[in-house]
Amino acid sequence: MKVMNKAIEKLLNSVKDNNRAILTYEESRKIMSFAGIPLNKMEVAKDCDDCLVKAKSIGYPIVLKIVSEDVLHKSDSGGVKIGIKSGEDLKKAYEEMIIKVRRFYPDAKIGGFSIEEMVEGVELLIGTNTDPQFGKMIALGIGGIFVEVYKDVSFRLIPVNDEDVEDMINEIKGRKMLDGYRGKPKVDKDELKSLVLRISKLIEANPIIKEMDLNPVVATKDGLKAIDARIILE
Repeated sequence: MKVMNKAIEKLLNSVKDNNRAILTYEESRKIMSFAGIPLNKMEVAKDCDDCLVKAKSIGYPIVLKIVSEDVLHKSDSGGVKIGIKSGEDLKKAYEEMIIKVRRFYPDAKIGGFSIEEMVEGVELLIGTNTDPQFGKMIALGIGGIFVEVYKDVSFRLIPVNDEDVEDMINEIKGRKMLDGYRGKPKVDKDELKSLVLRISKLIEANPIIKEMDLNPVVATKDGLKAIDARIILE
C-alpha cells in the first residue's frame, strides 16, 4: 500500500507542478487504480481506426467517450455513446460524436477517445468535496445521468467509519434499488461499505484533492465497478 500511496502522491504532484488543477480522465482513472478502486476495462484511441482496434480488444458491446478537458458535460454534448455492438456502429457513432461535440464546444482540444467495457446494473454516486467551513466531506447516493434530478445523496465528514457508512446507506431514499429491484443485480453492501471507506482514506491521505466524483459506480453481477472518474485539486 505504501508503494501505491507514493504513486498517487507522485502523480498528483506532477499535475500540480504543471500548473493544472483538473486531472485528465486517464489520470483520474490511474489514481483510482492505484487506490485499489475497481474499474471497468478501458483503452484510449487516437482516431477512428484506432478505436476499431481497441474495441476488438475490449470486446463488444462498448461505450465510446470523447477525451477532452474542454468538454465538461459529455452526455449533454453528445460526447458519450453507449451500447455500440459492431465496427459499423462504432464508425457511425464516432462521426456523429465529432459533429455534435463541435457544436457545443467548437474550440475544444480533443485528446482522443476512450473505448470502454459496457457494464450494466444499479448506478451509484460516490463523491467528495471540500466545504470551506467544515472541510472534507464524502457523499453516497443514487447516481447516473439523473443524479441532479433525484438529489438522493447522503453526506458525512471525512474520515468515516463502518457505522457512518451504514447510516449513509440507510439514508438513501432509493435504497430499495440496492436489493435487486426489478431484476437489477443486488448491491453487495459490504463491498460498497469497503469502497466508501477506501475513498475516505484516499482523501484523508491526499488533502490536495479538492473534489472527486465517481459517477456512476455500477453494481454489476460481478461486483462494483467505477465507470467515470473526475478529480480536481486544491
